[in-house]
Amino acid sequence: MSEAAETLDGWYSLHLFYAMDWTTFRLVPEEERESMISELKSFIEDKTSARDSHTGDHAIYNITGQKADLLLWFLRPEMKDLNTIENEFNKLRIADYLIPTYSYVSVIELSNYLAGKSDEDPYENPHVKARLYPELPHSEYICFYPMDKRRNETYNWYMLPIEDRKKLMYNHGMIGRKYAGKIKQFITGSVGFDDFEWGVTLFSDDVLQFKKIVYEMRFDETTARYGEFGSFYVGHILNTEDFNKFFNI
Repeated sequence: MSEAAETLDGWYSLHLFYAMDWTTFRLVPEEERESMISELKSFIEDKTSARDSHTGDHAIYNITGQKADLLLWFLRPEMKDLNTIENEFNKLRIADYLIPTYSYVSVIELSNYLAGKSDEDPYENPHVKARLYPELPHSEYICFYPMDKRRNETYNWYMLPIEDRKKLMYNHGMIGRKYAGKIKQFITGSVGFDDFEWGVTLFSDDVLQFKKIVYEMRFDETTARYGEFGSFYVGHILNTEDFNKFFNI
């Protein structure tokens, strides 16, 4: 049996995607709509305390295209914290006009593929801690997609010796490093949590960088032979001060 890669796990992650029911929302009196937006703002601003105390973070983006209108991404120390947030959100009045289109449950993950041997507790390493318990950037654009490692009769990632997987992941990682300063990447593991094995969330101030990195990685052996992907979601940042404009109808 091939050796499993060890992982370091950080904050639990919940991506929530919604489509807005504009047709029904348009029928709501303006004063009531404004009250709903104010309630949503208060909900989001309340969650900012987790960022201030470094016990979590969140991001909100307006998704481009018809797969969704909104993405809310939450990070918290425990899975049950995400349940609490989702339940609170679903009880907001404006949630009656938001149609769930997709969600993704996972946990911030670092693998040992690229790590060297050390007696140091990795959870005490400042660099590692910053990646496991991150402060999310306020970049202009976001890209999210789920993915698997292929396992069929011809190419089965899980049957490769760990040394071969380490070599492949090293070469794969070198491509990503070329985009340092242009893209901020977060990998979340979801084996046993959701339908795919990983979620990839990218941030950038230049949306074209998403196309460039994904295309370049298509030619890398790790992706070309072993990568399988779900739907891609791309969007622009939505701050609370932009809510009135976004929900105006």
